[in-house]
Amino acid sequence: MDRNKQLDAIRSYAHQLFHNDHTGHDYYHMKRVAHMARELAIDEEGDLFICEAAGWLHDVGDRKLFNDPLRVLENMNDFLNSIGLNEDSKREINHVISTISFSGGKTPTTLAGKIVQDADRLDAIGAIGIARTFHYGGANNQLIYKPDDPNTSIQHFYDKLLKLKEGIHTASARKIAEERHNWLLEFLDQFHKEWI
Repeated sequence: MDRNKQLDAIRSYAHQLFHNDHTGHDYYHMKRVAHMARELAIDEEGDLFICEAAGWLHDVGDRKLFNDPLRVLENMNDFLNSIGLNEDSKREINHVISTISFSGGKTPTTLAGKIVQDADRLDAIGAIGIARTFHYGGANNQLIYKPDDPNTSIQHFYDKLLKLKEGIHTASARKIAEERHNWLLEFLDQFHKEWI
């Protein structure tokens, strides 16, 4: 199977896994991350196939999303074998998946990992990031905001989202992150002005 057909199959696999997600980690999140990873890979001279494929699959095995993350990863690798992905590509995709989570605190050691982590973080800030934050909060019964409550959607901005810009690896992603970060600041400023 050629690489374009493999990417088509990976896209379909991501749709199968994530189309019913109600936490902001849905198929369209995967699509945005895969698209952004490809764009960043063009600018940064990364491996286009690996970056896009890993973008589609980056949340496979995420403990927030799956009850049995190890089984989900095993199933993904069985799928990658079934479409004829070579061992090096499979290893690289698994490396990316295992190193991009913010909560995991890891820094990817490969260019592809840095690119996909940047793409994922860009989708967590800006207008889409704001929407996803409240979507995730609602799905997990979080309050929008309550002063001095550490488990609210607004607190998530301070605990994570406002820190993401500083962890961006690539020059091309930094430019996008700057603008999107400013959206977060503007939103929070307006939110606190309106909060009674």
